[in-house]
Amino acid sequence: MREALFSAVEAWCGSLAGLRFLDLYAGSGAIGLEARSRGAGVVTLVEQNRRTAGLITQNVKTLGFKHVEVLVADVVAALRRTPPAPYDVVFLDPPYPVENAEVETALGLLVDQDWLTPGALVVVERSARGPAPAWPEGVTAGRDKKYGETLLRYGHAAPTDAALEE
Repeated sequence: MREALFSAVEAWCGSLAGLRFLDLYAGSGAIGLEARSRGAGVVTLVEQNRRTAGLITQNVKTLGFKHVEVLVADVVAALRRTPPAPYDVVFLDPPYPVENAEVETALGLLVDQDWLTPGALVVVERSARGPAPAWPEGVTAGRDKKYGETLLRYGHAAPTDAALEE
């Protein structure tokens, strides 16, 4: 599934080189660290569990990655802050027990708090067995792709008015 995810991301952007990548509900950090290994310029991983975030931080050091930040925070609380700069790609992989209402709140904050560049790719991983979270205003639904019990939902942030005029 991870290879399919990165194939889709790279088909969208051509290359992650220099892009800003945000990994929410980072878990092991595998997705964010893979993005950095594929050339993402800046990677931010948000993980609520302090011990797990510590393991991610240790892996970042072991791999010698620069421009990787690990935030120990609840995702919704983290997104209520002002971002250092908007992100080009955002990946959300909340644990399956996390309710869609929380995921929808997080998605809404991505838009409302200006975490997304115009046209940014937003990918949500959920169980294929339940209903998928709704996209907020400001994110256009793309395709949904099932991989066994996993569903990947792809969406795009609205382009700026200037981009629409080009």
